[in-house]
Amino acid sequence: MGVWAIAVHGGAGVDPNLPPQRQEQAKQLLTRCLHLGISALRSNASALDVVELVVRELETDPLFNSGRGSALTDKGTVEMEASIMDGTKRRCGAVSGITTVKNPISLARLVMDKSPHSYLAFNGAEEFARQQGVDVVENEYFITPENVGMLKLAKEANTILFDYRIPTVGHDSCGVGVEKSLQMNGLPISVYAPETVGCVVVDKEGRCAAGTSTGGLMNKMSGRIGDSPLIGAGTYACGVCGVSCTGEGEAIIRGTLAREVAAVMEYKGLGLQGAVDFVIKHRLDDGKAGLIAVSNTGEVAYGFNCNAMFRGCATEEGFMEVGIWD
Repeated sequence: MGVWAIAVHGGAGVDPNLPPQRQEQAKQLLTRCLHLGISALRSNASALDVVELVVRELETDPLFNSGRGSALTDKGTVEMEASIMDGTKRRCGAVSGITTVKNPISLARLVMDKSPHSYLAFNGAEEFARQQGVDVVENEYFITPENVGMLKLAKEANTILFDYRIPTVGHDSCGVGVEKSLQMNGLPISVYAPETVGCVVVDKEGRCAAGTSTGGLMNKMSGRIGDSPLIGAGTYACGVCGVSCTGEGEAIIRGTLAREVAAVMEYKGLGLQGAVDFVIKHRLDDGKAGLIAVSNTGEVAYGFNCNAMFRGCATEEGFMEVGIWD
């Protein structure tokens, strides 16, 4: 029997002027999710079940950018995406373009368990959800007044908002002082600080699992797909580790970031934290991102190359940490 470990994240890149109340709310949510996962692990739940359980909790709370509270497209609607992976046999499921499913992570799990495919998107994913009898709601359920206001700001500024909850003090900077040279796929953007959610778990049997869920970018083009549902990019789990990423999706996709952590462990012989540090330093080029990871031996690690990442982690040996800043 091994030892369990769990890590959660609520996104990499944080407004440096984030109000203390907002910081405390984020820490409380991450702590609640950790305790939820710890309780399940102590009851001998599998790593995969715990990942789904915790991400569902994050999707249900509107604080971060997944499920209810997701970012809005340029059309003012919500298009969510999620993926989940079981490291034991490298089984996986992913969904994109979700507009009515209350918990996209559970639909991704059903794609893995109940379909012959690994990835369903848009109308096909919605039709599959109804066939499986999952909870569905109107798209308005996911939309919050705060996000409607931030979409208005994004349109007026003619930009994509990565952290759509940054306080607004002016349209030119979208409320935060950042370098104007920051780019995504070679094109300039105004701010950077996404709030995707994710969870990674290793259980007592040494089984690793990972899951990631997001609403994407505020004012994104309808139909845009980021890293979160892409196995090997935003999410990956195998016999060695489980990884969930957050940050600039296009950079994470190009670097196949999640898979790279496992590859570095397998082929370079690095430990978990060493692999995370290597990938963050050498695989992101000019992109900004972060990730959380667990190993099959009960290690937990995280890393990011931006100013902060909402994260929490705990191990069976009693270690527990919840933090935001570097």
